[in-house]
Amino acid sequence: MPTLETTVDGLRLPNPFVIASGPPGTNGNVIGKAFDEGWGAVVCKTISLEAEKVVNVQPRYARLRGRKSDEIIGWENIELISDRSFEVWAEELKAVKDKYPERVLIASIMEEYRQEAWVEIVQRCEELGVDALELNFSCPHGLPERKMGSAMGEDPAILEEVASWVNAVATVPVWAKLTPNVTHIEDPARAAFRAGCEGVSAINTIRSVLGVNLDTLRPEPTVEGYTTVGGYSSRAVMPIALRMVLEIGQVIRDEFAGRSLSGIGGIETGSDAAQFLLLGADTVQVCTGVMKYGYRLVQSMCEDLLVFMEKHGFETLSDFKGHSVQYFTTHAELVQRQAEARAEVGKRGIQDDAQWRGDDFVDQSDALARG
Repeated sequence: MPTLETTVDGLRLPNPFVIASGPPGTNGNVIGKAFDEGWGAVVCKTISLEAEKVVNVQPRYARLRGRKSDEIIGWENIELISDRSFEVWAEELKAVKDKYPERVLIASIMEEYRQEAWVEIVQRCEELGVDALELNFSCPHGLPERKMGSAMGEDPAILEEVASWVNAVATVPVWAKLTPNVTHIEDPARAAFRAGCEGVSAINTIRSVLGVNLDTLRPEPTVEGYTTVGGYSSRAVMPIALRMVLEIGQVIRDEFAGRSLSGIGGIETGSDAAQFLLLGADTVQVCTGVMKYGYRLVQSMCEDLLVFMEKHGFETLSDFKGHSVQYFTTHAELVQRQAEARAEVGKRGIQDDAQWRGDDFVDQSDALARG
């Protein structure tokens, strides 16, 4: 019988499904709910030492729907990190660990560009008994003006410096949560690993404008008639997240063997999770999926992933972690491989752009597509 149990950076998880930092981990009550439903681990909503500086607005979410009105394919948020004081969080995180001593609780933390602040929050969080730390270098809105979140994550040098401060004092595993709003995700990943982080989490939300209301002519979500650029998540970002997980996975394989990767981005099923694991992820994190379907989503995801494993004869997650990376190559090699294959069976399909015909354009496109 296959098992979903896994050990990552010394953390023993009953399954690879992790609540990502955000609203689903916004207080002790919902963290407990997540553990009760069977989530492998929880990353609490990002906390800081000066929560009084965090002021949210309403509405703070906007949703992109598909052709069917009940189908949500994209989700934008302009929500900030936690607005609850560190003292309140301290009580709740300690209570959670007291009630669920065997479960993995990860504190997401964010501070300004001050070494003493990062050292203090690390030490205070560890005193509460958290099992690991996730450094939020990736929040795309609301706090970059304070040089927090993505303002750090978009600069590998600053990320490496701050992560080094943390790793100099941390005694538990440290993950760096990376922003996708960069040209090459490999650069901040390398910086995090050089600084001593055991792992990275990727991706956080993508900077976006969800759309403009054509009745009011104002962008969404509209707050008193105005808005700001937000963070995009849900199913629509999964292909981008998969590409970045692939790239980080290749960096780990070639340069930082033994480091871990937690994949994030549009995961709503066990089949989604399997794709991230096949491209090199050790665990997967879910945020928007919980906001759409609730905490019980983990049960169907576990069942779905086990069906996938049984189908292919995999007993453990490590049996197929990174398996599909071997099938990525350069476009030049694709051309060579196809030329060799066509030489054996004869020409077929469109060979050059001159063969496209306007009348058959859709059929010709279908013939070139998979899926």
